[in-house]
Amino acid sequence: MGKVIAIDGPSGAGKSTMAKLIAKELGFDYLDTGSLYRTVALALREKGIEPNDPDDKILKALNDITVTFKGGRVFLKNASRFTPHDSRSNGRDVSEDIRSKEVDYYSSVFSAKKVVRDFLFDIQRNAASINDIVVEGRDIATVVFPDAWKKVYLDASLKERAKRRCLQFRERGIYISMEESRRDVMERDTRDSNRDTAPLKRAGGALLIDSSNLSIEQVKEKILKFIRAET
Repeated sequence: MGKVIAIDGPSGAGKSTMAKLIAKELGFDYLDTGSLYRTVALALREKGIEPNDPDDKILKALNDITVTFKGGRVFLKNASRFTPHDSRSNGRDVSEDIRSKEVDYYSSVFSAKKVVRDFLFDIQRNAASINDIVVEGRDIATVVFPDAWKKVYLDASLKERAKRRCLQFRERGIYISMEESRRDVMERDTRDSNRDTAPLKRAGGALLIDSSNLSIEQVKEKILKFIRAET
């Protein structure tokens, strides 16, 4: 297995931005686990699956799909629903489809289910089977890669994270108020931290960074300094 740099943290902390920058700086591959969960949520909703459906029904639907993350894009292949937009090797590119408010909500809800997390576990682990990789998510350093080479826990204040999330949606042409964004972030924090399976928490030995009042470059330099120390 290659070297793994695990970056965990709550919604809106800046994990994706940092993971991409660190991967580019070090020449590592990059895996956005959030995209994987969003893709699963999209696939389940397209199959008519509800969050309160029994696990065996959810598992049956999961076994019918294939999720692939490649070159910064995420692909979905549905064994029972082939479309002209699918490629035979990867499937349908859903990189844009998974960025809606609806998918954002359902990805958080479905990610709390063990059957979903188990389904994506091997996909995440296999990403580091050969190459060095930067992985970001909620339980990367605690569950998926507990022996990661370097662990980082990136955080920010609720106000700052709600602001970032609001701006991200508006940049995609989706209007969301600051109050709605704040409420959504709070609800997601509660689900992520209190779920029975792989709750969000800081891993032992992880570098803690509060990015609330730091620039992107300052956060990047802190992480790189930590990674390069004693290596």
